[in-house]
Amino acid sequence: MPGPPSVDCCYVGVDVGSCSVRAALVTRDGCVKATAEEPIAVWTPQPDHYEQSSADIWRKCCSSVKKVTEGVEKDRVRGIGFDATCSLVVLDQNFQPVAVNKDGVKERNVVMWMDHRALDQASRVTATGHSVLTSVGGVMSPEMQPPKLLWLKENLRESCWKEAAHFFDLPDFLSWKATGSLTRSLCTLICKWTYSPSEGWNDNFWTSIDLEDLVDNNHSKIGEQTCCPGSPVGGGLTREAAADLGLNPGTAVGASLIDAHAGGLGVIGADVSGHHLPCENQPVTSRVALICGTSSCHMAVSQKPLFVPGVWGPYLSAMVPGLWLNEGGQSGLGFRWGLKVINRECFSGQHVHSFLNRYLEELSKDKKHLDLLTNDLHVWPDFHGNRSPLADQSLKGMVVGLSLSQTLDDLALLYLATLQAVALGTRHVLDAMREAGHDITTLFLCGGLSKNPLFVQMHANVTGLPVVLPAEREAVLVGAAVLGACASLATSTRWGSFAEECSVVQDTASL
Repeated sequence: MPGPPSVDCCYVGVDVGSCSVRAALVTRDGCVKATAEEPIAVWTPQPDHYEQSSADIWRKCCSSVKKVTEGVEKDRVRGIGFDATCSLVVLDQNFQPVAVNKDGVKERNVVMWMDHRALDQASRVTATGHSVLTSVGGVMSPEMQPPKLLWLKENLRESCWKEAAHFFDLPDFLSWKATGSLTRSLCTLICKWTYSPSEGWNDNFWTSIDLEDLVDNNHSKIGEQTCCPGSPVGGGLTREAAADLGLNPGTAVGASLIDAHAGGLGVIGADVSGHHLPCENQPVTSRVALICGTSSCHMAVSQKPLFVPGVWGPYLSAMVPGLWLNEGGQSGLGFRWGLKVINRECFSGQHVHSFLNRYLEELSKDKKHLDLLTNDLHVWPDFHGNRSPLADQSLKGMVVGLSLSQTLDDLALLYLATLQAVALGTRHVLDAMREAGHDITTLFLCGGLSKNPLFVQMHANVTGLPVVLPAEREAVLVGAAVLGACASLATSTRWGSFAEECSVVQDTASL
C-alpha cells in the first residue's frame, strides 16, 4: 500500500459540462499544469428534449486525460476525480446503453440535466406534497431524476423502462466506468434523487409516484451502496479503464461530485487573509460560491439546516463535510439566447464578449455609469424556466423596450441588459437565502463566465457584495482533482480522514 504522497505527485480532475469534457493535471499544492478539452455531442430531437451518449462522453474523458498526462510518469498520478452535470444515464443488465428517445437510438442513452420533457411529471410529483419535497424547496424540478424516470416509464415503457437495469447520475456513471463499482456518491443521490443520508431511500415516496419498481431488489437499479464525495471507490482504476485513460491500474478514484459542487469545493474555502473582505476571519458560512457556466448555481453552506422556499436543500455533507448545503440556480442563462442573433463576422475574429465589453465602454463615455445605458431596455432571463427562488420551470423569458432598430448599439445594449438581468436573478436568490437565515457577505465566483469582467462587475453592482475570483481560474477542475487526492490519501495507510483532507481546498483556491 502506498504511503503519503510525495512532493512531485499529481492528480487528475475531469469535468464533464454540457457541451464538452475538460481535464486537468493538478499538483499537490493546487496548481493546474495542463488542461485539455474535447467537445461532446448533444441531440435535440424535439423541443425541451436534450440527449447525449455515455459512450461518447467516456471516450472524450479518456482522450482528454491522455492529453494532460502526456509525458508524465504514470506513477506520479496518484488519484483521479470526476465531476459532471446531473444528467440521467440508462444502461441494461449487461451495462449496454438503452435508448431514452422514441427513435430507439441506443447511443443516445443520456437525458441531459437541462431536458424539460418531464414538466408534467414534475408537477404531479410536487402535487403529492410528500415530505421528501422539503429538501428541494417544496417543488420538484424537471431537472431532477424522479420526474425524468417517471417520464421514461410512462412514455417508453417497452423500449426503455423494461430494458433498463441501471439508472445512474452521470457523475456516478463515470465512477462506475472507471472502477466497476456501483457505489454512488452521496452528492448525487441527496441532491437529485431525494436520498436521505440518515434514513436512506424513502420507499413510500417512490410508491406514491408510481415508481415502486425502483424499490425492488434493495433499490439495485438506483443504488444500494453510497459513500461521501472523495472517498475511494472500489479498488481504483480497473485494468480496462486504466488502459483507456493511459494511467496505472489501481490509481485511486474519488467518489464524484456534480459539476457545480466541484466548483464550490474548489473555491469556497479560499484564503482571503489580508484582503480586508467582510468574510475574513469569519466562518465559511458567510460565503456563497457562484458557479457560472451554461447555468449559474449559488452554493451556500450552513452549520444547521436552513429551509429556503424555492431553493434546493438543505443537504448534509453534499459539498463540504459536516455542513448543510443550499443550492440556488438559474437554468440556461438568458444572454446565451441573446447572443444567438449575432452575426459573428462583424467581430473580426475577436471573442464576442470581449468585443461587446469594449464596445459598451465606448458607448458609456457620455454617461456617469455604464448601467444607465439600459434605462429603457429590460430583460426577464428565464428562457429555460426559473429554477429558484420562484421554482417555476414553465416560465419564459421576456424583453421589454425593443424597437425596430437592429444596429450594433442595439445588440450591445441587449447583451448588457441580459447580464444585468442574470445578476438581478442572483440577488433574488441571495435575498431568499438571507430571509431563511443565511448570513452572506461575500461572493466567490468560478466557471467560464467568471472570466468575463463585465459579468463579474454586474454581480458586484447589483448585489452590493465584494466578489472574489480565485488565482487558479480552473476551480471546477481543481475541485475534481481534490476528489482524487482525497481518495489517494485515504488509501495510503489511512493518512488523514476525508474531512481533514478536504481542507486542502482552502489552500488550492487562494486569491
